[in-house]
Amino acid sequence: MRTLLVLGAALLSLGAAPAPVPLPERMADTGRGSQLITAEAPDADSTTGTLTWWDRRGGRWVAVGSAPARFGARGLTEGASRRQGTSTTPTGLYRLPYAFGVRAGPGGTRFPYARVTDRSWWCQDNASRAYNRWVEGLPRDCRAGESEHLASYGTQYAYALVIGFNYERPVRGRGAGIFLHVNGRGATAGCVSVPADAMRAVLAWADPARRPHIAVGTRGGPTAITAY
Repeated sequence: MRTLLVLGAALLSLGAAPAPVPLPERMADTGRGSQLITAEAPDADSTTGTLTWWDRRGGRWVAVGSAPARFGARGLTEGASRRQGTSTTPTGLYRLPYAFGVRAGPGGTRFPYARVTDRSWWCQDNASRAYNRWVEGLPRDCRAGESEHLASYGTQYAYALVIGFNYERPVRGRGAGIFLHVNGRGATAGCVSVPADAMRAVLAWADPARRPHIAVGTRGGPTAITAY
């Protein structure tokens, strides 16, 4: 009888499905830090998906939290070839330069945090030397109609993280002002957004000393998140 029980247990063990491999373990690059944010959509036409934040612990990636995410109104597109004004979210792996918000940073925030004032703008004018940069007061060469007055988006920019898309050496016409921020009424103009409580949780968790990055992509196809 004991032999039969042991044999049955062995057969059940053989038939059990293997534990799923965490998403970061399947990615080509995670930024070589010990924290990571993934923003994954079902496909390139999707405007919704899942944001997950991960810790590297004991040589393995462990999910710390997750939330429903929103993407651009026209879905996602390869970041290296994205065009400004297309309402698409750029895919790729990006660093997170700093955080900002209309409200004070949530308790525990360790990222450099810039508080929005009535003079805070994000310049998106391709002709400006301040292209894809925060400015306090608009420079003469940056048109208001081609920029975002950050204080005007009190809900979306209550809390935000700058996504380093087209940030280090900005390419004119590729896009500016791509953030991880709080949900508005619907899909974004190219950013990634999540509920306010999730944004607060991410800011309280993220530690710049651990070099967190964000990976944006789809489950499969040319913009698969695993390719970044």
